[in-house]
Amino acid sequence: MPIYEYISEHPEDPNRSCKMCRKGYELRRDLKREPHTKCLYCKNPVKKKVSRVVVPKVTAPVSLSDAKKAGFTVLEKRGTGEYEKL
Repeated sequence: MPIYEYISEHPEDPNRSCKMCRKGYELRRDLKREPHTKCLYCKNPVKKKVSRVVVPKVTAPVSLSDAKKAGFTVLEKRGTGEYEKL
């Protein structure tokens, strides 16, 4: 799920942005949801940018059998430029 940063369209103008949107704030939102167009606090216009994406951490190494089940071809090096399918 992406984390979006929202920042005021007018960060230099204190009359058109609050402290929160002038500095910027983050929201974790589903890709299918519409982006915010107004600040949550002052209701002035904000723009969004993708700052980073949350990726699940793989804690266990992938085994050969898991790779084969996933549809990958597993090769093992036998010599100079020679590989054998496992």
